[in-house]
Amino acid sequence: MGLGNPGSKYTLTRHNAGFWLVDFLAQQHNFRVDKVKFRALTGEYTIAGVRALVMKPQTFMNLSGESVRDAAKFYKVPPENIITIMDDANFDVGKVRIRTSGSDGGHNGLKNMIYQLRSDQFPRIKIGVGKKPHPDYDIADWVLGKMSDADLKVVYDTLGNCAAAVELMLQNDITEAMNRYNRT
Repeated sequence: MGLGNPGSKYTLTRHNAGFWLVDFLAQQHNFRVDKVKFRALTGEYTIAGVRALVMKPQTFMNLSGESVRDAAKFYKVPPENIITIMDDANFDVGKVRIRTSGSDGGHNGLKNMIYQLRSDQFPRIKIGVGKKPHPDYDIADWVLGKMSDADLKVVYDTLGNCAAAVELMLQNDITEAMNRYNRT
């Protein structure tokens, strides 16, 4: 599950880091994420014998959990099997943080997922998109703002490690994914 906002106006905004990783995985493993299901663009791929549904909710960030909830209910997937990828404006650009569970940390897409799934017990990969330039800066303006080319390059350079972490997580080796790819 990659979190982001649909539409070309949001493509290069900080909030779309989850979509970027989904697109990276699709390109790397030669599958498409273009079927509309569960109010999301979806695709499937298999790695190490594990078949995964890959999603980019089209509900906009703050309602991402509705799309996830519908898919989880349909496929009877427990929260702990839903890998979620998102931006994190609390981390420096390119920093990666993998967790097995936790709070929303102020992220509205994650907050809606926790509410809709009635659980915070799902693994996540947070991709640092940089901290606000000063405390008074509006967080919505920050995450919906476009990244500089230099910052985009840093984030894109981390996507390979994030993709490798997803593959380890799909093989139930989240501890190894955290040991290898969590960056401070």
